Amino acid sequence: MAENKNEMKDSYTAYDSGQIGTVQIADEVVAIIAGLAATEVEGVKSMAGNITNELVGKLGMKNLSKGVKVDVKDGVVGVDLNLNIKYGYAIPEVCKVVQEKVKSAIENMTGLSVSKINIGIAGVNLENIK
Repeated sequence: MAENKNEMKDSYTAYDSGQIGTVQIADEVVAIIAGLAATEVEGVKSMAGNITNELVGKLGMKNLSKGVKVDVKDGVVGVDLNLNIKYGYAIPEVCKVVQEKVKSAIENMTGLSVSKINIGIAGVNLENIK
């Protein structure tokens, strides 16, 4: 098979039929899947990113992989998430649900295997406290 000149850097080949072509999934896509799955969990206020991501967010541009780092090697994914939690929620319980939901979303959507999901709590949202 000829070398693919369009091969994506930082991607994983999810499917290669040998006849029709290949399907490649960029690491950024895996990060977006993880971030969206995490923010759907009750008790998670938002993803927490670095200062560059925070500035981009304030300028109105949405970075869907903010606060997410993925490492894909040989079809296995390691995920690091940084979250802001809503006040009043039990952090260990919220994190367990986040880990389960992120693992399920990545494995179901990409076919990759998830080896670990590390979560860092960057802050607690105190908006609705009286």
